Amino acid sequence: MKCFEKRSFSWLLAAGLCLPAWMPGCAIGPNYRRPAVDAPGNYRFAASQETNSFADLPWWEIFKDPVLLDLVTVAVTNNYNLRQAVARVEQARNLAVAARAPLFPQIDYGGNVGRGRNALFNLPAPSNGATESSATARLNLFWEIDLWGRLRRLSEAARAEYLATDEARRGITTSLVSDVATAYFQLLQLDEELAIQRAATNAYASSLRLFEDRLNNGVASKLETDRAAAALANAASIMPRLELSIATTENQLNVLLGRNVGPIARNSLTNQVLVTPDIPAGLPSDLLRRRPDVLAREQLVIAANANIGASLANFFPQIGLTTFIGKVSPELSAFTAGSANMWNVGASVAGPLFQGGQLRAQYRASKAQFDEARAAYELSILTAFQEVSDALMAREKLGVARAHNEQAALALAASVDLATQRYIGGRSSYYEVLQAQQELYPTQRTQVQAQVGELVAIIQLYKALGGGWQSVPTTSLLP
Repeated sequence: MKCFEKRSFSWLLAAGLCLPAWMPGCAIGPNYRRPAVDAPGNYRFAASQETNSFADLPWWEIFKDPVLLDLVTVAVTNNYNLRQAVARVEQARNLAVAARAPLFPQIDYGGNVGRGRNALFNLPAPSNGATESSATARLNLFWEIDLWGRLRRLSEAARAEYLATDEARRGITTSLVSDVATAYFQLLQLDEELAIQRAATNAYASSLRLFEDRLNNGVASKLETDRAAAALANAASIMPRLELSIATTENQLNVLLGRNVGPIARNSLTNQVLVTPDIPAGLPSDLLRRRPDVLAREQLVIAANANIGASLANFFPQIGLTTFIGKVSPELSAFTAGSANMWNVGASVAGPLFQGGQLRAQYRASKAQFDEARAAYELSILTAFQEVSDALMAREKLGVARAHNEQAALALAASVDLATQRYIGGRSSYYEVLQAQQELYPTQRTQVQAQVGELVAIIQLYKALGGGWQSVPTTSLLP
């Protein structure tokens, strides 16, 4: 009899172990298929169609500025938004591990000891008023046979959510470095504008002194003097606003760097080298495998699709294998004896009969969540194509504007020199010099703004194309 019991136990245990092995592909519910995407053959405003992409370049080959490299390194290390994203990835990773755990046998242990009258194993039981001791020790095992794939679908969903979280972290990294680079170039722009405005203020101050002397000597009119005074006041009023913008931009950049506010070490705008005019955008179809936001959205679609299968499996019975082995004895002295052995093996089945429509509502809700995730995924693709097209157009048009601004600034600088020579030669009044100056300095500031605008447009294009913003050792920028 004992031999038969042992064989039965072994057979049931082996059957329970082998049952999930021959049903790995039986998970019910739809298997994931990537939604069809209507990708254009080429980006709008792309100069040409090429397979290589600007986003494949390491970012330090685009802007070779060691100061910017140091700032990016600090930001990627210290930024608090990125730290939160890393923590969310770790949470999602462990949740995915936890979701997979029910696929394996769940083993626990337990036991108790006690002494009492008319009580055996902590349960009321008459024993003729005798005082007795009791002791149990057991090892329990439960294994849900994933016949319908419910656990596998839940594990699949958790894994996809983990991957989506990781892609979101990569997207935050991309946005962080883009924001650092943009703020850095805005600082360089403000520095250059402030230098131009200081030069303008000094020039207007000289003009005012000259007009005041000429007015006192009866040579210049009050109109010329007032215009010179107004030009000086307007130029001087711009400088505090520029200094305020510099301070707030520095503060913003320090927050991105994860440190207290303070001055930011930086290079000058004149040392920045633009990339070559030909910037290949690559194929739109390749964008889907580079953009972290698109990849994150697709993983959420995968998770929603798996949840449909999990909710569908709830309509079917859950089958489990249970067993325990241990020791039981009413007398502590006999606890280690062979007669104190106990074991049990069995199977359980449980399924729904009437839930008031709960399971059907959960299933329909999971399908609606899938539709929502798919729509968000498709929208992210359209948004990605739009951002690339916008960045291509911005880069092209701002480059043209910068070239025209440079020509205008050069022409106006020449006109100031000519007006000054004419004034020295006595062929014109200094009022003509003042008018030329009033046109020159705003144009110089506009030129600087266009130059930085083109730099920022290149950053936005690299980001829109899904550029990697990989880390790099500082030695890579050395000549």
